[in-house]
Amino acid sequence: MEMLFTGRAISAQEALRSGLVSLVVPSDKLEEETEHVVQSIISNSAAVLALGKQYIYSQMGATPSAAFEQGTVTMVCNLAHPDAQEGIAAFKEKRAPKWTTPKGK
Repeated sequence: MEMLFTGRAISAQEALRSGLVSLVVPSDKLEEETEHVVQSIISNSAAVLALGKQYIYSQMGATPSAAFEQGTVTMVCNLAHPDAQEGIAAFKEKRAPKWTTPKGK
């Protein structure tokens, strides 16, 4: 709140401590770390990621109880998706998942 009201700039470490960012890296490692995060995201099921993104947008502005209820529905839908089942099976079998949904769909 202080930053919002005062306009005071904060350091990367302060942003990390306050939860504004999830990771701080040296500037010479930024591109490498960004690529690592991108690869981590795109290695997941596009369909399951889309369900999560839809939930985030759907619960914005909702009451906490409505957001919780919608989250429950989303988790059930998520678990019913073939890619979720594939992810669980791949984890149990210690192998890379084979997503059913093509990238970008």
